[in-house]
Amino acid sequence: MKRVIFSADDFGLDRAVNDAVEIAHRDGLLAAASLMVGEDAADEAVAIAHRYPGLRVGLHVALVEATPVSAPADIPDLVDATGRFPGDMVQAGFRFFFKPGIRAQLAREIRAQFEAFRRTGLALDHANTHKHIHLHPTVARLIVEIGREYGLRAVRLPIEPAGPVAVAEGHAAAGGLGAAALRAWTGQLKAMLKRHGVATNDQVFGLAWSGAMTEARVAALIPHLPDGITEIYFHPATSLSPKLARTMPTYRHADELAALLSPEVKRLVAVHGIERTSFTDIADGRPTQVAA
Repeated sequence: MKRVIFSADDFGLDRAVNDAVEIAHRDGLLAAASLMVGEDAADEAVAIAHRYPGLRVGLHVALVEATPVSAPADIPDLVDATGRFPGDMVQAGFRFFFKPGIRAQLAREIRAQFEAFRRTGLALDHANTHKHIHLHPTVARLIVEIGREYGLRAVRLPIEPAGPVAVAEGHAAAGGLGAAALRAWTGQLKAMLKRHGVATNDQVFGLAWSGAMTEARVAALIPHLPDGITEIYFHPATSLSPKLARTMPTYRHADELAALLSPEVKRLVAVHGIERTSFTDIADGRPTQVAA
């Protein structure tokens, strides 16, 4: 059986993202969105989610290139001089491992983000992280340990099979040390989630084509989806706002929204007998609750 979760990252980052999430859920394939609780448009995103109870919302834990929920003075080793999380993931990863006392600051901020999500009154569908920083074992462990106190039952596993992407693009699958390292990290994350009884997807698509999940690519991918639970995640927006131009200047946000609204993609999902679902339905053991 093939089941798919169509999801959007960065809900709450910007009004253009919020508008796209609303449109893609109301008129398209979008089943879920991941909320950045520390960003300027988070309150608007929460209001949209309350208007659409069928939209499953999770927490997009942000620890790089984002705004913290905690006061910067409480997490000094996590933020830069402006009080924001810097964008260098490699440097952040080393700090998370080696800087004395940083685990307590990470725990403080992760808890603050889960607490902020709880105050929204929304049901917690899942958790994942901005830039997939939960591949870092320290971050992953804290998210699961703290998240379980807030009802966390599902986490994105960012493991993307190279084969379907290569077939959709018409070339051989890529390999190399980078791919091997990613498989090792995701393998460790998968084992940890299983030990804690946390539900997850079997595979994800959106890594190789991050910011460019176009209608043509998604349509080419759908016939080649593996069995099991697939999450296909997007970064939709109605326009390239100043904030998006600054943080994601090369992303094709409007094209990703178009893919979620595509009648052809929806037709292919039906033709290939693919069920649309959500993390909540998976955690509950239900096959699907998402309307076609």
